[in-house]
Amino acid sequence: MLLSIIIVNYNVKYFLEQCLCSVEKALRSAELALESAPSHLNEGRQTAEIFIVDNRSTDGSAEWLTARFPRVQFILNSDNKGFAVANNQALVLAKGEYVLFLNPDTILPEDSFSTCLAFMAKHPSAGAAGLRMIDGSGRFLKESRRGFPTPWIAFCKLAGLAALFPHSALFAGYYLGQLPSSNDHPSPILPGAYMFVRKQALEKTGGFDERFFLYAEDIDLSYRIEQAGYRNYYIAAATILHFKGESTSKDSRYIKLFYKAMSQFRRKHARGGGLLFNALMEPAIWLRAGMQAIAGDFKRDPAPGKSSPPNLRTWVCGDEQEAIRLRALLSNRNRIAASDPGAADEIIFCEGSGLSFKEIIASLETRLLKKEKIRQDLICKIHAAGSASAVGSASKDQRGETVVL
Repeated sequence: MLLSIIIVNYNVKYFLEQCLCSVEKALRSAELALESAPSHLNEGRQTAEIFIVDNRSTDGSAEWLTARFPRVQFILNSDNKGFAVANNQALVLAKGEYVLFLNPDTILPEDSFSTCLAFMAKHPSAGAAGLRMIDGSGRFLKESRRGFPTPWIAFCKLAGLAALFPHSALFAGYYLGQLPSSNDHPSPILPGAYMFVRKQALEKTGGFDERFFLYAEDIDLSYRIEQAGYRNYYIAAATILHFKGESTSKDSRYIKLFYKAMSQFRRKHARGGGLLFNALMEPAIWLRAGMQAIAGDFKRDPAPGKSSPPNLRTWVCGDEQEAIRLRALLSNRNRIAASDPGAADEIIFCEGSGLSFKEIIASLETRLLKKEKIRQDLICKIHAAGSASAVGSASKDQRGETVVL
């Protein structure tokens, strides 16, 4: 087995459906690449296995997805065991030479797996790799690559110096802002949204630390991989779409969990800076948490049952065959066809033979829609060929929207 893909799901069945569609396309592309690869890279091994660990979703995720994706192995938990535990449940079953930890609110380009496999084969010292990420609006996600949060780097982040000087080698080490996002480079910390790990490295380090319920477990695992003698890398050659925050509500509970994890990580790996500096970091973390809560620096979820406004004007583009099917379905879904993109309330990109996931991601990133004078608050959604939904998000700070067909 070459690759084991592990996805932890919690109440995001429509985003996960689109994610799995992109995963299947990326696997087919990787298989084609392997067919033409040297024999030592393709020894007749099965290409991949996919695990979905469901943390007791209440949205009918398992029922919705099982029939649609027969090759996926589902692990259904009776309670929400958290991100680290759930990933480790599948990890003990994984047979792949590489393991990909993947978030369900991601869309992958067709060349994502082949890019990572080629990179890891070329860099035997690489323990793990991550890809360039953008959010639903096409903005680059700076958490695509991060430095280890030493006391100084953590202080610059908490004090806001990293935000004030985003490209400074002295102050911006948290997000490695001094390095161009268009180039491959070492990245001590990789995001759990897409972490492509050499199984050999995991055999030395173990999986995620299960003391972390949610957040910081990716920082901890990245650090332990490098401590084991490997190096982690950021790869710019392929870009993935990460909607962010679909499995968690950015409310007071989110703030508590996030900063609790930061405090927990600091206590586990604190180094350098002296006793006084480290003693001051703990109250600084919780002061930042309180400031975020007071400032309302999060977006509460919309009221349950909130539906789209009537007669939503929708522009459908992309693969023409799939677009025709989608327009027919949308006519019964509280939507009307927009006369042109500029008059639309939403745009749905239809993936298919006429438009790939990679091309959709590139369109969002380069903001091609701006040239057509489309409203800035308009949400672009993605619909995979043959799927039963479309999903999108206005930014990394907002929960996404779904269209059920």
